[in-house]
Amino acid sequence: MVTLIYGGSASGKSQFAEDTICSLCKGNKYYIATMKVGDDEENIERVKKHREQRKNKGFETIECPNDLKSAIPQMSKSKNALLECVSNLVANEMFFNGEIIGKEDTVEKVVGGIKELADFCDNLVIVSNNIFESDSDYDDITLSYMQALGEVNAEIAKNSDEVYEVVVGISMRIK
Repeated sequence: MVTLIYGGSASGKSQFAEDTICSLCKGNKYYIATMKVGDDEENIERVKKHREQRKNKGFETIECPNDLKSAIPQMSKSKNALLECVSNLVANEMFFNGEIIGKEDTVEKVVGGIKELADFCDNLVIVSNNIFESDSDYDDITLSYMQALGEVNAEIAKNSDEVYEVVVGISMRIK
């Protein structure tokens, strides 16, 4: 089963995603982390918060900021995973090693990796961000990233068994 959980920043989607995969799988499961943490204090705190949330829930973390297919060989204990977060994965693939990869190539790589992971897993819960509510003027590179993320999200939703949007901690089933 593939479940997409979508929402804005700090909407409660991570907690809902963890609860969802835990309800689908009582045993071992993987948390596939796509965020490059670096030295940013806010990101370090976010990672600490998420790790504390997952404590004692049977998660083993796989750090996979890009090339999602590389996570599959590391999954020997379980075929159940939570992938967080697609928006980071798209950014990491599009802005790889100081280069800007084209939107089409980025979408193809991310969608391909997610399809392989979904085919491998018994249960896969995928978290992605809603970044499309703002009216600001963005430069061409940012718009290309947003378009890539939108296309990836649409493809994931199309291929998911269930899709939820989380707003202010409330989940709404869309599909």
